[in-house]
Amino acid sequence: MENCLSNTSESLRDSYFDIQHQNTDKYIETDRNVKLYVKDYGKGKPVILIHGWPLSNEMWEYQIAFLVENGYRVIAYDRRGFGKSSKPWDGYDYDTLAEDLKDIIDQLHLEDATLVGFSMGGGEVVRYFSRHGGKGVSKAVLISSVVPFLLKTSDNPDGHPKEKSETTANAIKEDRIAFADNFGKTFFGINIINKPLSTPLLEYYRMLCSFASPRATLKCAESFSFTDFRDELDFIKVPTLIIHGDDDKIVPIDLTSKKAAEGIRNSTFIVYEGAPHGLFYTEKDKLNNDLLNFLNS
Repeated sequence: MENCLSNTSESLRDSYFDIQHQNTDKYIETDRNVKLYVKDYGKGKPVILIHGWPLSNEMWEYQIAFLVENGYRVIAYDRRGFGKSSKPWDGYDYDTLAEDLKDIIDQLHLEDATLVGFSMGGGEVVRYFSRHGGKGVSKAVLISSVVPFLLKTSDNPDGHPKEKSETTANAIKEDRIAFADNFGKTFFGINIINKPLSTPLLEYYRMLCSFASPRATLKCAESFSFTDFRDELDFIKVPTLIIHGDDDKIVPIDLTSKKAAEGIRNSTFIVYEGAPHGLFYTEKDKLNNDLLNFLNS
């Protein structure tokens, strides 16, 4: 009896040990001494998910499960300054962020990967191609992306005036959590008539925003508001899927994805009628199927 209990105890202990060592959460340290929190699930061709501002990898919850169940290896990470990654004072320009992405691809030895960038993450996708020729990447996806250029200038007259970014920055400095609360409602297209997600879920996304460092929140807002990617679109020479909602009040489709579709030669452009910015949740089933069809093509 004693031996039986001992064997059972050892078996349970060994099983627990095995489960711990199967944990696919990890940290990847970059050459710039920053640790990036990475989730790595499933087997098959790799799909790298790059989150939007000011969220974290958890925004991809409904895409991660779906893609893994359909035979893909999914890598989702927290951008520096967000989620569980290191929160350094500097390094929130797109050159540095693209280098962080390269470190993930290199250290995980990824080949034949698909890059998926949401909103701000679209800039990292484009900058990775312009800086590194898309090494290891065979497809790209831009969802509700800020690419190619948001700022109003003499040659981009329909862009956002600089004063709008300054107003946003002041609101973040004054009360970052209240800003996130109001931002989330516009993000998901919530109004008196339309409530596409529950109050607890909206509060959950607000909580994810709160985990970002205040410095990263401000500096990344500057990066996606002021960075011009127009001359970099031609570097993307792989099949590219572009998805955007035509009721996006955060990143207007006419200013961004419509122009990106014109500038990326081998691209497919899908417009989600009536969809807001946060379509990764509001249109999750449609998005998942479109992603899968593109990955399988």
